[in-house]
Amino acid sequence: MLYCNFKSAKEKKSYFQNKKLEMLNYIKDSLERKIASVTASIEVLENQIKRDLIETNDKI
Repeated sequence: MLYCNFKSAKEKKSYFQNKKLEMLNYIKDSLERKIASVTASIEVLENQIKRDLIETNDKI
């Protein structure tokens, strides 16, 4: 269990606000990596679709 000896309620509040900020930034970074991955996958798939359309049109 987390044990911290705070000198005041204000110090305790500040500590937990900073911990919450760290956690939210960690979550944000994780989501940004996931978004980048999905965006790259979409781009690759769109390029494959375009390539397949060109190849299909060339064969006609």
